[in-house]
Amino acid sequence: MSALKILFMGTPDFAECSLKALCEAGENVVGVVTGEDKMKGRGMKMAFSEVKTYALSQNIPVFQPQTLKDGAIAELLSELCPDIIIVVAYGKLLPKYVLDFPKYGCINVHGSLLPEYRGAAPIQRAVLDGKRETGVTTMYMAQGLDTGDIIYAEKIRIGENETVGEVWDRLALLGGNLLVKTINDIEKGVAPRISQDDEKATHAPKIDKDERKVDLSLDALSVHNKIRGMQPSPSAHAILDGIPTKLFDSSINELESENTPGKILSLGADGVVVACGKGSVKIQALKPEGSKLLKISDMINGRKISADSIFE
Repeated sequence: MSALKILFMGTPDFAECSLKALCEAGENVVGVVTGEDKMKGRGMKMAFSEVKTYALSQNIPVFQPQTLKDGAIAELLSELCPDIIIVVAYGKLLPKYVLDFPKYGCINVHGSLLPEYRGAAPIQRAVLDGKRETGVTTMYMAQGLDTGDIIYAEKIRIGENETVGEVWDRLALLGGNLLVKTINDIEKGVAPRISQDDEKATHAPKIDKDERKVDLSLDALSVHNKIRGMQPSPSAHAILDGIPTKLFDSSINELESENTPGKILSLGADGVVVACGKGSVKIQALKPEGSKLLKISDMINGRKISADSIFE
């Protein structure tokens, strides 16, 4: 446990894991800055971010500025006077006056092995690209996008059928633990500072809506990576018998095929095997537009899919 006054900035569940790790380690979190409340769900009810919900449960003051520009939180920084600022998936770029304020700098927890996958969607991109390894990095923040000096990095393996949601959850926990070590070593003055090699940098832009479409003319591995790289959200989709349908729980199938991509090769309670441009994939669950998530057995029983159906 350090004696540093920490201002935490983050929004989704990935960031909540880091905030929780700090609190459970007894760190002195003096305030939390998070995204604005949003309307969510079918009922479009106002919902707090995961970070805000946890912060309130710990009686930590919560702040939700609409912007950080033009000195918007300068007064807040002077009031809280944090020794260090921790940023995890906050969603806004930090202006120079924020970066320069704390004595020990601003520290980021990033879901990749930097300089690989700088940007907004590092975990999704790693799975979409079929990477077998990824990790989490703690770093000193600079004005460039994820360009600051590396403090610590830790690797994990990605399973061949592991979804982005599963990798996300593992990295979130790993990031929280690595953050606690990082803060303690910064205060002790023993934390390393390693410059990134910009020539090895790759980028991870936010997922575009059009990227959710599954191109079944591609090889089976590419189709499988698209489905698991979008699961659970925003979900890969194709057209099934004219109906937009989200695809879940895929795996590479042993059945080779020279059939038209999208054609159903076999259909059973354990899933539907679909032809790709090369090879085939098995899909175990689907969510037709306007319906709930259904196992293939439920779709067969409900006559929502048959051997004559085709994915486009």
